[in-house]
Amino acid sequence: MAAPETQGLRARPAFRAQAPAIAVIALGGGAGAVARYAASLWWPTPAHGFPWTTLWVNVAGCAVIGVFMVIITEVRTAHPLLRPFFGTGVLGGFTTFSTYAADIRGLFDGGGAGTGLVYLAVTPLAALAAVWTAATATRRVLIRRQS
Repeated sequence: MAAPETQGLRARPAFRAQAPAIAVIALGGGAGAVARYAASLWWPTPAHGFPWTTLWVNVAGCAVIGVFMVIITEVRTAHPLLRPFFGTGVLGGFTTFSTYAADIRGLFDGGGAGTGLVYLAVTPLAALAAVWTAATATRRVLIRRQS
């Protein structure tokens, strides 16, 4: 086992190397969270109502990540900080699976167990379908453009 002083010295360069990624994730996360908050103000969910805003925010964010990942992994070489900024930060801050979980609990607590179960099943299925559909559509568009 190494002495604690040695571990601390090794940890500093590792943190410094990760600091730019941490910074862009934080900035992107703030921007994504503001966009999600704006969506909740524009389309508020009534108490014990179906959380349409959260559902559509999550589906839209997943669709965007499908497009984004195809472009940065199959089409262009992206700047090393673009993926952490946009993929992890912006889209991670925009999508809100923690609110999804809180919404489910709220539906169950408010007597809407059936609605909560539907929401529980629909959200991940719709999110996965959005990623797959967007990625597939992006590939098809790109292939047609190359022809």
